[in-house]
Amino acid sequence: MNRANEVRNVLLQLGRVAEKYGCAVIFVGHLNKVQGGKANYRGLGSIDFQATARNVLIVGRLKENKEVRVVAHEKSSRAPEGEPIDFELSKEMGFVWKGHYDISIDDLLNGISREKKSEQAEKLIMDCLSDGKYQQQLILKKAQNIDISKRVLDEAKKSLGVKSIKEGNGWYWELPEEKEASNC
Repeated sequence: MNRANEVRNVLLQLGRVAEKYGCAVIFVGHLNKVQGGKANYRGLGSIDFQATARNVLIVGRLKENKEVRVVAHEKSSRAPEGEPIDFELSKEMGFVWKGHYDISIDDLLNGISREKKSEQAEKLIMDCLSDGKYQQQLILKKAQNIDISKRVLDEAKKSLGVKSIKEGNGWYWELPEEKEASNC
């Protein structure tokens, strides 16, 4: 299972069987417990399992709510990757799809929740705007560099009551006056 040359041979034979009979082959695997690594290297066994697959879905449990899991598309070689979706498993409700969940696979597997991302986004905005207005494009770029999505950034902006101001050809963000006063 760990030797790429042996795994490749078995997968090639399985692929021929699937092609002959017009069926799909589905593998269910487990991830190792190594934190901080990229998702595609977290699977037990050879990397060839993920490399050969046309689609790889990862299911992870949210650290802050053990009944909620997220399904995220790690790889899709024949179609666009889908958005992560969460579902709940509970004794009371059984299985319930909840909808889109804004989280990257690496954050999901490393235990970084959407709430933590919101806190990071708010902190980023407050840091950028602490000395007054700040260019919107620079905030967006900084958010992208620390893997905060535009949606999470926009939610944090709204939560903080940040105003958008157009000056010349550019847009700037500015804190409302009461937040500015509280930073002094």
